[in-house]
Amino acid sequence: AYVEANVRCFVQILESVHAANNSIPITYASSSSVYGTNKVIPFSEKHQVDSQASLYGATKKSNENIAHVYNSLHGLKLTGLRFFTVYGPLGRPDMAYFGFTQAILAGKRITEFRNADGTELMRDFTYISDIVSGVIAAMRLEAKLEVFNLGNTRPEKVSKLIGLLESGLGRRANVSQAPISAGDVPMTYADVSHARALLGYSPQVSLASGVRRFLQWYSAYYGISLPNEMTPTRREGAELREKYDIAGAGAGKGGAKAGRKLRTAGGAKRKAARR
Repeated sequence: AYVEANVRCFVQILESVHAANNSIPITYASSSSVYGTNKVIPFSEKHQVDSQASLYGATKKSNENIAHVYNSLHGLKLTGLRFFTVYGPLGRPDMAYFGFTQAILAGKRITEFRNADGTELMRDFTYISDIVSGVIAAMRLEAKLEVFNLGNTRPEKVSKLIGLLESGLGRRANVSQAPISAGDVPMTYADVSHARALLGYSPQVSLASGVRRFLQWYSAYYGISLPNEMTPTRREGAELREKYDIAGAGAGKGGAKAGRKLRTAGGAKRKAARR
């Protein structure tokens, strides 16, 4: 699946652009996974990245290699963005923060992986709004050939993420520990100086603030109750309305009510589309 989506489909997109108009700038998703077993931190675009730890990382590095070829042969403008552990509303349910949230609410066990020596894994968790600002800036730059790190520059322990979810949900997690799995890495840590210089990129959202925003969205979207201290402020409520089309969100019954409103609105839109 990774080879199909990340290699074959990527080449098809580049061929289509080449056939239509070589001057169309392309911004594509690479990944922090290209750094693989790199032990020099923080990770910089200047580092050699030839030792990926996973097939996914290898396919993302192939994107960057293929981009270089199409720029060299056809003059395509290509910018790759190495995303670092992106999280936030409307994310993929298979991502750790999303799966942890679902498991905690369901009372199911979650697994926290650790290094062989028992030390904790660390991730440069980057909130979606910071990523979006970087993507937009990269699209506007229209560089001939570039690669940028987009991260938060503050690696956090996975246990801190779990603790923030527990606090925000008002429930304890049932956590078991296991050795780090094959293909995973002990730490991700982005050096964003290159993106700061050329894109004006400056991540703003801390992990604590980002988890709070995610859980407020989750409460409204899925209709689950949160502790009173998680009630959105006026500013947070405005963000839910403007960015995620949620009419209202709050703790307790308010969160459930907002979730019903969203589902009703979505159903109405689907019916209209069918007509």
